[in-house]
Amino acid sequence: MIKLPLKNIFILTGAGISAESGIATFRGTGGLWNNYRIEDVATPAAFNKNPSLIWEFYFERIDKIRKSKPNDGHYAIKKLISLSKNIHLITQNVDDLHEKAGIKNVIHMHGDIMTAFCPKCKKKYSVTRIKRPLPMCKQCDSILRPNVVWFGEKPIYLEKIYNLLTKSSVFISIGTSGNVYPAAEFHLIAKSLGARTVFINLEDTGIQSDLFFLGKAGIILPQLFDKWISKGYIEFNK
Repeated sequence: MIKLPLKNIFILTGAGISAESGIATFRGTGGLWNNYRIEDVATPAAFNKNPSLIWEFYFERIDKIRKSKPNDGHYAIKKLISLSKNIHLITQNVDDLHEKAGIKNVIHMHGDIMTAFCPKCKKKYSVTRIKRPLPMCKQCDSILRPNVVWFGEKPIYLEKIYNLLTKSSVFISIGTSGNVYPAAEFHLIAKSLGARTVFINLEDTGIQSDLFFLGKAGIILPQLFDKWISKGYIEFNK
């Protein structure tokens, strides 16, 4: 049983919810890596070796994301968050679909593909305001890099994320396998501290949780969250 009302909800989203909006996943059939080797497009060494190839790959992704729209799963999360100040959204995704749905203060642990930054002076830029094919920093004339976390780099905001985990009474995982660290340990930390866990995914990965829903987030979340709201499960803003 999950104790009611639900307080301090920690929501983690992964590639599955973005895939429902047409954004390819990394490892799935037809995924982003099919025409590229990971070591050629998603490591600091690759950027230093061939920044033009990196930007070719990422501009392709950026253009796809700019045309994509949030799905019903994103809007269901937005509706839930708008009702309570004690709900926090952490995403492994680098797209801006949560923001397009109207959600503010999203914690992007793997960065934000819609921005770039200068490795030298750290100045940030919107990707809509940088020049192709090889964007340069206007401040120090260095080559910009995508503002995403690459393989071998540490996810960002981890201290804040772990702090939120310790305070959570409900952990909700949406569209993520739960097998890639450090995110793979988030539900374990939350559970060890007494939180109840809820998983929504297209595949059953065998993770033990208090509630598991097999299927698309865009179908499951509106029904699930509307039920919670109608039954008064959520601690509403006062």
